[in-house]
Amino acid sequence: MKVIEGGVTAAKGYEAAGVEAGIKYQNRKDMALVYSIAPCKVAGTFTTNVVKAAPVLWDKNIVDTAPFVQAVVVNSGIANACTGKQGMDACRAEAECAGNLLGIPAEAVLIGSTGVIGMQMPVERLTAGIEKLVAAKRPGAEAGLEAAKAIMTTDTVHKQVAVEFTVGGKKVIIGAMCKGSGMIHPNMCTMLAYVTTDAKISKEMLQKAVSRTVVDSFNMISVDGDTSTNDTMLVLANGLAENEEIAVENEDYLAFCEALDYVTKYLAKKMAGDGEGATALFETKVLHADTKENARILAKSVICSSLSKAAIFGHDCNFGRFLCALGYSGVQFDPDKVELFFEGGNKRIQVFGNGAPCKYSEEEATELLSSPEVTVYADMHMGEEEATAWGCDLSYDYVKINADYRS
Repeated sequence: MKVIEGGVTAAKGYEAAGVEAGIKYQNRKDMALVYSIAPCKVAGTFTTNVVKAAPVLWDKNIVDTAPFVQAVVVNSGIANACTGKQGMDACRAEAECAGNLLGIPAEAVLIGSTGVIGMQMPVERLTAGIEKLVAAKRPGAEAGLEAAKAIMTTDTVHKQVAVEFTVGGKKVIIGAMCKGSGMIHPNMCTMLAYVTTDAKISKEMLQKAVSRTVVDSFNMISVDGDTSTNDTMLVLANGLAENEEIAVENEDYLAFCEALDYVTKYLAKKMAGDGEGATALFETKVLHADTKENARILAKSVICSSLSKAAIFGHDCNFGRFLCALGYSGVQFDPDKVELFFEGGNKRIQVFGNGAPCKYSEEEATELLSSPEVTVYADMHMGEEEATAWGCDLSYDYVKINADYRS
């Protein structure tokens, strides 16, 4: 496997576009299209929030019932959440408009929205935007980049990745884009993520791979502890790589999963590091836990701790906050056996062990914690399992951004 240039248009047969439609923002691209020249198998995961946005309900039904999909239309600025029947009608209007223009069934069009909750969708602007998207769609890296930028809200950077690998002697590519900066605390995947591949794979195996990959990638990040109403991850597979279909859990399936895991973990870290107001990516690695699930719980507890996040922002080696977060996670362990290490800027120091603080330089610790990427290692000395979670620091700007988000 190797990382290559591009995002959702990197795989064979995919086109994309990003245009300005004036949905809520002015003078910026706010609608995106991803289109496959061939019908696709589709798999997805969605928010576990009881309050689900209209596009989530639309897409869940498409994933469950449609024989194939061929396009995804996404807007930023308005979430189309808590909008009742009018919101569902907007999804259908978008899908029918795109379907008519692309020559495919409305049920082959997936819909995504992100932005302010509770605002009704300006359907005429949406359909006008879709007309622009269909006219502008094209293959190539630049088109994929335009789409990745068009789905951003409070994101400060676009997020995309692509990898190439071999299945049965055939070159296969997975490309992806996502957006996410705030309202991130998933239990399925997070925010909006769109993955395209030219792999030939059965719908059953594709869904199995998708459900598997989110557990240790998108499910292991948090920015603010809030699970969005719109969280969606969709994976489209058009089969144009012409490999022998992946229909069972064999070596080809494992190769596909390895590549998909790289893509989802890469994007998960990008979202965590771009958390609203963040100045640092905050990573926690739990080592030698007794079970895999306990390792995940412990790692997630640390990166979700507001006090730990604030300590990272302040470059303060207040290790008690991190130990405390492990302690209230619900996992039972012996504190006297735990060792804590901080790592940043290619330096690592031990701050706690044998039930007591270790000797370390406060100046060195502050310098280490000033790095743009900081890792906390928690060695539990209980077993052989491990897990990694990603978050970000908690800065003054997070409150500023969310205090006036609607305005």
